[in-house]
Amino acid sequence: MASPGNSRANSPARDNRREIQENDDLTLSLSIQSIPTTAPPPPPPPQNPNQNNPAPPDQQSEAAVVVSPRRNRRAPLGTKSETITPPFRWATDRRATVHTLKYLVSNGITSITGEVKCKKCESHFDIEYNLEEKFKELATFIMINKDEMDHRASKTWMNPTLPKCNICNRENCAKPVISSKKRGINWLFLVLGQMVGCCTLSQLKYFCKHTKNHRTGAKDRLLFTTYLSLARQLVPDFL
Repeated sequence: MASPGNSRANSPARDNRREIQENDDLTLSLSIQSIPTTAPPPPPPPQNPNQNNPAPPDQQSEAAVVVSPRRNRRAPLGTKSETITPPFRWATDRRATVHTLKYLVSNGITSITGEVKCKKCESHFDIEYNLEEKFKELATFIMINKDEMDHRASKTWMNPTLPKCNICNRENCAKPVISSKKRGINWLFLVLGQMVGCCTLSQLKYFCKHTKNHRTGAKDRLLFTTYLSLARQLVPDFL
């Protein structure tokens, strides 16, 4: 059993330890209260090093041109030049247009040739027409039948009589060879032989388009317009 003297001797030491413990608890409590309860704000975003030093105006415009998308500009579809390389000596550099009769004769062009193909033996050969003689035949036919046709091609023009084949000697079987390229069609040869009716509706529309003629309607109307227009190309004051 501890003596009373020892208890009194130890009492001051316990009081000192209790005081130290209380001071430590107070310090810890204050330190906990000083800790912030909310998260710190995020750091500011990094700055562009060039933000404070903008590029000169000329460099800025150049950069804008590089960054901005470029659009390809195309020429409108369906547009064609009205001038071409003349496909024949008697043709001009305008689409679906031939020289005048006076010009051709004065330049020594008095014979017009064209290629035909026999529908029977399939032979190819050329046919030659006398320019002035064939035009007289065409002009006479138009003057006699113009009023009766009434702006519509006659049956003779719609279903032309074809030349005789020089190879197999069969009648009405030498059909003109018409170029798949419309700008290469031998219009003068066709009109002198009165075989324009062998053209398709699309080819007739092409002719009317490039000669500034109305190009809508049935084939017989476009065919009549084509014949009359070609005759007037040869002789401008015709009819």
